[in-house]
Amino acid sequence: MKENYMVCNCKQVSYAAIADALHRNKNFSDVLEAFEDVKAVTHCSTGCGGCHDKVLDIISDILMGHDQA
Repeated sequence: MKENYMVCNCKQVSYAAIADALHRNKNFSDVLEAFEDVKAVTHCSTGCGGCHDKVLDIISDILMGHDQA
């Protein structure tokens, strides 16, 4: 399932954890600001950085309403 997909292996952050952190955020206007908020909550993309683009894509999809998690 999409919710259980591990996005950040370094910090063990799943798709669902990113979605939850994003939904706690009240700023849905800027993907980069939302990314910083999600990163602060989940610590994703603070290890090797390999998940950076995946996290941005997930945030963009959720903000655009393409998320069905």
